[in-house]
Amino acid sequence: MNRMLPPISGEITEIERVLHRLNRRWSAHVLSLWQGEAPEAAPYEIYDGYEELLRLSTLAKLAAVQDPRRRRSLQHALMDHYLQQMLLPHELEMRTWMRGARANVDGEKIGFQEVIPWCQTSSTYAKRQALQKETTALCRFLKPFALNHWQVLLSAIRDDLGFDGYIDYCSHKHGIDYARWYPVMTAFLEQTDALYFEEMGRWCERRFQRPMSELTRFDSINLLSLGEFDGSCPRRPPGESLGFFAHWGLKLEDLPGLHLDLRREKQHAQALSVFVDIPGSVHILMRPQGGWIDIESLWHELGHGLSAVFTDSTLPAFIRNMSTNYSLSEAYAFLLQNMAMSRPFLTRQMGVPPADADRLLGCKALRDLAVFRRYAAKFIAEIDMFSRGDLADSEPYARLMQRYTGFYHQPESHLFDLVPEFYSLNYLLGWMGEASLEKALRHRWGRAWMFAPEAGNQLRKWWYLGTRYDIFQFLERHRLEPLQTDLLLDRWFGGAV
Repeated sequence: MNRMLPPISGEITEIERVLHRLNRRWSAHVLSLWQGEAPEAAPYEIYDGYEELLRLSTLAKLAAVQDPRRRRSLQHALMDHYLQQMLLPHELEMRTWMRGARANVDGEKIGFQEVIPWCQTSSTYAKRQALQKETTALCRFLKPFALNHWQVLLSAIRDDLGFDGYIDYCSHKHGIDYARWYPVMTAFLEQTDALYFEEMGRWCERRFQRPMSELTRFDSINLLSLGEFDGSCPRRPPGESLGFFAHWGLKLEDLPGLHLDLRREKQHAQALSVFVDIPGSVHILMRPQGGWIDIESLWHELGHGLSAVFTDSTLPAFIRNMSTNYSLSEAYAFLLQNMAMSRPFLTRQMGVPPADADRLLGCKALRDLAVFRRYAAKFIAEIDMFSRGDLADSEPYARLMQRYTGFYHQPESHLFDLVPEFYSLNYLLGWMGEASLEKALRHRWGRAWMFAPEAGNQLRKWWYLGTRYDIFQFLERHRLEPLQTDLLLDRWFGGAV
């Protein structure tokens, strides 16, 4: 038995090396697409030469890995590529149809990927009503392609990989007990119902001169972007705010692994971070739109990017580049996003007059509650959907989303509003984790903690650990407040709920 261990170990090491390479190839592909450049390889060429690896027999070999963390990371990295290869023809077909899908609003052609930024910055109530009608028809046309994609995926998860269903698969992959968080989020929605609908109703009347009952999800996108306060946003490129890092003894341009692309002419409007290789090749991508949404988007992605680029480079690849739980990264992202929209940062770093900052932050508290409730509602609706096993039935999803957000949701768009693997819960866990991190920093260095060099040092120490621990282990290990919604409610409403 002992004589067999080195060959097995060597084979596992080679599998890990190849999986890491495939991850890098896919990340580089995503990066090229966002930048509007031709990828090095077409999607169907990425797996050329790897057909023998992407078999269930390889997955069986990984059961011999002794370290449970490494075993799970490698298993799910292989499963990801196994499923991706299987789904590729269906995904390419759906992507082709979606690229050609355009909503026609007063002669303006709006693609699926442009809907959110268009609603945030370029729309009126009448145009958003027209957009809803247009996208309803488009979603009906595209629904069979999306449904087929999901049916192929769910069959493979059950029949090939042996999981009881999608919830079981996601729970095993991310190490999250979804049943634990379902009642927590349900209770949060009930707890905040009265305050939310009262305050949101007033905001809608003031902003649109219409009752909330006449508004749709597209109107909520416009409202929650805080665009009405853009007049107080400094008329400077969002990248100029990055001079702040001098307080932490940092120059972002001196970080060799960090690459920022903030060009207005780039193809996609949605900001994102792409990790080709952590910590050596980390990309933050954003096409500025103008206003506060740029500041929030940029600093959210900086939280992801900086926590990646400061990760200990000696950590094993399966920890650095094959993490299966992203909630801690989301905590860092929300921490920097909310730091950049805090009163000390706005007044001292951005030069916003205190009265303007107070007006902005008053609505931001309600906006944050609305977004948190939307994530919570999405999580509950998606758990319900996959528990029922009927993804074609869109009515329960749309009904529940309208019930908890107050805004009409098209039933036809439910599969296009769905984020894979219950990622809404990652946002929720990350946001609660951010509240714990921020409380610790504020307790030690005050409300203006971000201007203390020592706070930057503390963050680098946390970031250095990478994803060695998930968010639950991290908070416990550092004796920080456990995940809870009360810290957020105290911040937003000072215990008024």
